[in-house]
Amino acid sequence: MAFFSRFLERWFPQLDAQIWILAFGRLLSQIGTGFTLFYAPIFFVNQVGLSSTAVGIGLGMTQISGILGRILGGSLADAPAWGRRRTLLLSAVISAIASFTLALTHNFTTLILGNLLAGLGIGLYWPATEAVVADLTTGKQRNEAYALTRFGDSLGLQLGILLAGILVATTQTYRALFVIDGLSFIGFFGVILKFITESRQPSAPGVSSLTPWQGWAQALQDRTLMIYIVINTLSTLYISQIHTTIPLYFSNFITPGFSPGILSGLFTWHITISAIALLPLARQLGRLSHAHALTISALLWGIGFVLIGWTGTAEYQPLILAIFGLGVLALATVSYTPSASALVADLAPSSLRGTYLAINAQCWAIGYLIGAPLGGWVLDQTPQLVYNFWIVLAISTGIVVVILQQLNTLIMARKTQSQE
Repeated sequence: MAFFSRFLERWFPQLDAQIWILAFGRLLSQIGTGFTLFYAPIFFVNQVGLSSTAVGIGLGMTQISGILGRILGGSLADAPAWGRRRTLLLSAVISAIASFTLALTHNFTTLILGNLLAGLGIGLYWPATEAVVADLTTGKQRNEAYALTRFGDSLGLQLGILLAGILVATTQTYRALFVIDGLSFIGFFGVILKFITESRQPSAPGVSSLTPWQGWAQALQDRTLMIYIVINTLSTLYISQIHTTIPLYFSNFITPGFSPGILSGLFTWHITISAIALLPLARQLGRLSHAHALTISALLWGIGFVLIGWTGTAEYQPLILAIFGLGVLALATVSYTPSASALVADLAPSSLRGTYLAINAQCWAIGYLIGAPLGGWVLDQTPQLVYNFWIVLAISTGIVVVILQQLNTLIMARKTQSQE
């Protein structure tokens, strides 16, 4: 029994039970998301009969309402009369309605409506769920807590993708995917309702609460947060290249291009490394300052992009370089995400955690909004420019490292001022 206890303590973080429950709830909801992630465009074009352009516009609506949802989600999560728990419950309800709407889609109007609701649900979700983790942890625990919840997201997403593939292959019933997605959000609603209590701490006696606009104004005047936004947006742009640019690059700019089977194997390898390394790496990096942990992530991004660029020009064994490159990028990603969320949570006053973490989530939307079109434009250029693109990305990580040193100086000065 003692050996088992030491094993659990060594490999699993010692966190509030609600963090574990939240991670399970997130796993549950992400299983549903995985069911529709890759199959939504296929369903709307091939089954519903909409054009690819119409489907692209419809899916783009998710990002627009998602930006608005993050603003609303941050404000509601910080509101004394609303809080984190109710925001999560509202997010689950809207997301479930969105999924059932998409399951019933037969025309462009319902496609737009479903995706607007889906984006709103996602926008409400992220600031509230990240704020709950911040509320229930101390500075030293936060890296591991955010890693655990991200692990739940990742595992759920992969299970959903796997199960969806089996369901589609055996039944060809695409609408059922959206119904299952909706049911997963209902399950998430039940987990929050039953097991998660409101984690927002009430304001101290005699301290008046800020209005939502005052809270956003205060956050946007935080110089340390504004410098971090630059780093976070660049890092998210890097992550977007993995999902949007590298698959097509490996297919069209490698000699010979990697087959779909090889591509599937490569990204399965990438996801596996991410899942295996997430918790142990978060624990090790938790011993460093957030700025130093993010510096390690930036250096890994640089190495990974050099390897990806080299893959396209290598005369021998490009597959080996691709394996190493995606492995390094997996480590860069999992060393970045927990430290980034924990840094913002530490910067935020407890009464404005939802707002600060909403700004953090907006960086993801902006990074993908810039990164995906940028990568697509580059791939339409000459091969030489495409290969140089990865070198430019690698060089840009040096700029991130320089900014991180400035950020670390500001954070240390902030801590000193707080102690005084």
